[in-house]
Amino acid sequence: MVGDPGAAARYAELGVDAVALAAAYHTVRAATPLHPEHRLVDARHAAFYLPVRDEAWQGKRLRPAEPSWVAADSYRSARDALKAAGLPVYAWTVLTHSSRLGNLHPDLTVVNAFGDRYPYALCPSNQDVAEYCLTLVEEIIALAEPDGIILEACGALGFVHGGHHEKTEGGDWGPIRQKLLSVCFCAGCTARYPDASALREQIRTAVDAGEPEEVPLDPAIVEIRAGVAADLRKLLVNRIRELAPDLRVIVHANSDPLATGPFATVAPDLGVEVDALVAMAWPGPEASAPNIQALREIAPDTRIAGYVLALPPKPADDQAMLAEMRALADLGVEEFHLYHAGLASGTRLNAVREAIAALRATRPTGGSVLGA
Repeated sequence: MVGDPGAAARYAELGVDAVALAAAYHTVRAATPLHPEHRLVDARHAAFYLPVRDEAWQGKRLRPAEPSWVAADSYRSARDALKAAGLPVYAWTVLTHSSRLGNLHPDLTVVNAFGDRYPYALCPSNQDVAEYCLTLVEEIIALAEPDGIILEACGALGFVHGGHHEKTEGGDWGPIRQKLLSVCFCAGCTARYPDASALREQIRTAVDAGEPEEVPLDPAIVEIRAGVAADLRKLLVNRIRELAPDLRVIVHANSDPLATGPFATVAPDLGVEVDALVAMAWPGPEASAPNIQALREIAPDTRIAGYVLALPPKPADDQAMLAEMRALADLGVEEFHLYHAGLASGTRLNAVREAIAALRATRPTGGSVLGA
């Protein structure tokens, strides 16, 4: 958006209902194929794209950094351009994903049963992390004045990360052992377990024994793990409702009680009212169906959104995207979050525009929210 006077109109022409604009975001090397001045943005650390005010962060252990690669208040300049083009703007808020803060404060990060720390993953079982997330949300509402807020990583991240030069595939750890390697033993989490030493040894043994057929954890431990995300979700959403009762609140969500990462668990129940839950749908409708259906059971009265990929490895094909969205709508998805206009080539944007137009022709009440 910044430095591209044609960007807002380009996104408005896609036919979307709103744009998700990064207010707090993690490290990324992003392509900008249509920008008039550059082709890449190298966001070298997690950053807050609004002013970091001393009065808000004074005395707090965790404090976000402003970006050095773009103006410190870039969010509001981009927001104003988008709103001038007639687009509502949602504040895209990444909460616990910050390698910068994790490296500065390793004791506040996720640590697995073997003692390996995940520096990209702040663990919200620690009060300092929960306070950081809360202050982020408060400052975004005060400074960004968004039309909605999207909470990503509303819980702890785990083993699966996709970091720089990731080289973990050779461990042959399947999905269950990845979940076990995501169980956290930081000080905050350890204090929640009835016997942390026994649990640590149980997980170590299970990881080294081969891929089990099911998660070998006591249901009480699974409930404790889900409670870490639930506590953060309740804290943040209740505060948002206090500060901005009419603000639309959206949470990236997973129905698996052991889910970590950008789509944190919301099982066994939400515990707080939100306006929409975003389900990961990049693998396609068939693979995404179980999670979508489970989210509907968890939150029968909450709008379910599907996170649809418009980037590789998906083809730049409007008919393929349209077929995915129609199939997701048949599964009960009521809103589409399309990833992601700022990274897409002109050919891909054309495909997005055509797919949205065709979808609206047959489902005029269907919503589209675009990540930008």
